[in-house]
Amino acid sequence: MAFIPGKSAIGFIGIGVMGKSMARHIQQAGYSLHVYTRTYAKAEELLREGAVWHESPGELAAACEAVITMVGYPQDVEEVYLGRDGLVAQAKEGAYLLDMTTSSPRLAGRIFEACAAKGLHALDAPVSGGDIGARDARLSIMVGGEQADYEAVLPLLRLLGSNIVYQGKAGAGQHTKMCNQIAIASGMMGVCEALAYARNAGLEADTVLKSIESGAAGSWSLSNLGPRMLAGNFEPGFYVKHFIKDMRIALESAKEMGLNTPGLELAESLYRQIAEKGYEDKGTQVLFKYYLGL
Repeated sequence: MAFIPGKSAIGFIGIGVMGKSMARHIQQAGYSLHVYTRTYAKAEELLREGAVWHESPGELAAACEAVITMVGYPQDVEEVYLGRDGLVAQAKEGAYLLDMTTSSPRLAGRIFEACAAKGLHALDAPVSGGDIGARDARLSIMVGGEQADYEAVLPLLRLLGSNIVYQGKAGAGQHTKMCNQIAIASGMMGVCEALAYARNAGLEADTVLKSIESGAAGSWSLSNLGPRMLAGNFEPGFYVKHFIKDMRIALESAKEMGLNTPGLELAESLYRQIAEKGYEDKGTQVLFKYYLGL
């Protein structure tokens, strides 16, 4: 199937911190954008710009050649895809369904099988890059599913990301995202510890950041979230509650494989403590508060 701006209808479910920017890129490329989100107000800006509202995932699916989902938790993914009025039940034959939520690799496999039985094309395509990457269409996109389906949806994915890699069969995208989150989890502890150390040593932490972010210690988190930590800006580019969800999926998957992940276990426990203190709706950089004594 060829997706043609001005002719093809593309659905987007989940208009959140990242989803709104992603959906807007689809719309600005000339596609007919169809949206559904549980909170209508989150979609109002896109609707004023010409998007079409639907009352349910199923109603949206029946109108679209492709549907992209960016929701919160695996249970949300399962409901949107496999529910009674979900995408699999209502999508047009031959439609492409792309889940860009970070979700369970096992669930991605179930969705793929359900779609294949109905002549639908399913891809798991989680992303990394946060609100900045979504806004600037520079997301890293990790894709699992049939390679031919991946190649068919590349024109859409290129509107959203700058690093798009096919990883393999269904679930491979989600497994790759788990690798990403595991690396971030331990890395975030390192960033927070380094900047807390700088402050406790009486250094100008902003100046320290200038020295270390371009050397061997450099990372996306250090360069993009380090300044937010030092400025006391803990608003979400990616929610603590969603990061905890991701880490728990990774821990479960690692356990199934018999893999020890002590760094991941420690990070999950620290973020759990942060959430219990009322910071679950803040950005992941709020872990810095743990090192400052909350």
